This record gives sequence, C-alpha cells and structure tokens, in this order.
Amino acid sequence: MKPGLTGINRIIKASGHSFRGMRDAYRHEAAFRQELVLTIILLPLSVWLAQTMTEWLLLITPLFVLVIVELLNSAVENTVDRISAQLHTLSGRAKDMASAAVMVSLIFLTVVWLSIAWSRFYV
Repeated sequence: MKPGLTGINRIIKASGHSFRGMRDAYRHEAAFRQELVLTIILLPLSVWLAQTMTEWLLLITPLFVLVIVELLNSAVENTVDRISAQLHTLSGRAKDMASAAVMVSLIFLTVVWLSIAWSRFYV
C-alpha cells in the first residue's frame, strides 16, 4: 500500500485533482467545450424524448461516455506533447487512436439517439 492520505482526506484530495482536471479541460480543450455544450443541450432533450426510464438511461449513457472519452483523449494528447515535440510515428498513432475513440463515441451517441427518436416518432 502506498504511503499517504487515507479515508476521507484521500477522497477530498482526489476530488480536488478531478475538479482541476475538468477545469483544465474546459479552459484548454475546444473539443471538450463543444462536447460539453452538446451534452448540456441534449440532457434536457433526453427527458423529453425518453418515454421510459430505460430509454432515458440509454440516451444519457453515450453523453457521459463521450465526455469521458474526450477527457482521456485530451490526456493522451497532453502526455504525448509533454514527452516530445518531435514528430514520431508512435506518437501520431497514439493521438490518432485516441481521436478515433472520440469518433466512435460520437457514432455511438448518434446511433442511440436516432434509434430512440425513430422508435418514438415513426413506429
């Protein structure tokens, strides 16, 4: 076990790091801000669109997945940029793969939302 804080003090300290990470992502990552705006717009719409609690959970899950994946994408990009400014095939590949994860999350969000909208209005 690592030495250091335990119990509630560790949780408080870890929460501070998490909030700082969210703040830094908001301040420094345009894509994060755009996806946050999308989430803020779609969250209230999810309440209107969903006809059951299950549908609502299905609608909001990809929103949270998208934000999580964007945070991880930003972490990968920042880490790669910190290691070296020199172009390298593996650095580019890591950044491209993280970006691809964001794209897959956006596709997931689109498929879920269109499927539920289709079932509400056309079935």
